Amino acid sequence: MLSLQIGPLALPTGMVLLFVSLCVAYGVAGWLRRYRQLPDAGPLVSDMLIAGLLAARLAFVLRWHEQYFSAPLAAPWSIMNIRDGGFLAPAGIAAALAIAAWRCRRAAMAVMRRPLAISVASGALAWVVLSAGILLAYDKPTALPAVTLQAVDGAPVTLAALAGGKPMVVNLWASWCPPCRREMPVLAAAQQARNDIVFVYANQREDATTASAFLDRSGVTLRNVVLDREAALGKAAGSSALPTTLFYDAQGRLIDTHLGELSDASLASKLQKIASAP
Repeated sequence: MLSLQIGPLALPTGMVLLFVSLCVAYGVAGWLRRYRQLPDAGPLVSDMLIAGLLAARLAFVLRWHEQYFSAPLAAPWSIMNIRDGGFLAPAGIAAALAIAAWRCRRAAMAVMRRPLAISVASGALAWVVLSAGILLAYDKPTALPAVTLQAVDGAPVTLAALAGGKPMVVNLWASWCPPCRREMPVLAAAQQARNDIVFVYANQREDATTASAFLDRSGVTLRNVVLDREAALGKAAGSSALPTTLFYDAQGRLIDTHLGELSDASLASKLQKIASAP
């Protein structure tokens, strides 16, 4: 399940899990301070969070620095646009633990170790339990959805037929979606450059006239534009938000997903995964 519907908002599942886990960590820290008279670990949890996010983002930017500074669509300002999901989790976790170890190294801070460990462990446990619950409650799609789509000319088509044994990127979009429009040049450039990967653009709930008219106005050249009038792909992926992009390897296995606008760097990182998948 890629997104959770909260009222009119469709939020990435990972973001919701992170928020809830942080609430648990802060709540446990507050409970230990109030009822166990232990030092308040909340501020240090905040320091760990900030250090982890900054380190994870910096590591991602350094790894894909060419996309940010040298690629044809390079946009250095996009380093600040963390909505592209560009983070390297191992670097972030290492930085967070390093901050905790550094802050607790002195004898005067030794009393902080226990409440900090309990608070962080509680947050991590909440993440694991909630993640497991979502996986049990919602079947994760692992293969290309066996749904029949419609080409712009009206011919029926399936994802398996379009893939032809190659890795595949399936982008779910609509003409009324601003982030869908913003990311299209990035996807179009990748489609032109990567003949080893099949790109499919599945328009959601619009007719051929609307989709074609928008593409004509945009000036973006896309191959493999199909119509998903019933939003079957979004339902299969467990996402009610646009844009959603699904990444399959050559065996048709779902390797990665992305909810929201793709940057050149975030797209490159995911293409590497499906191109190198065994």
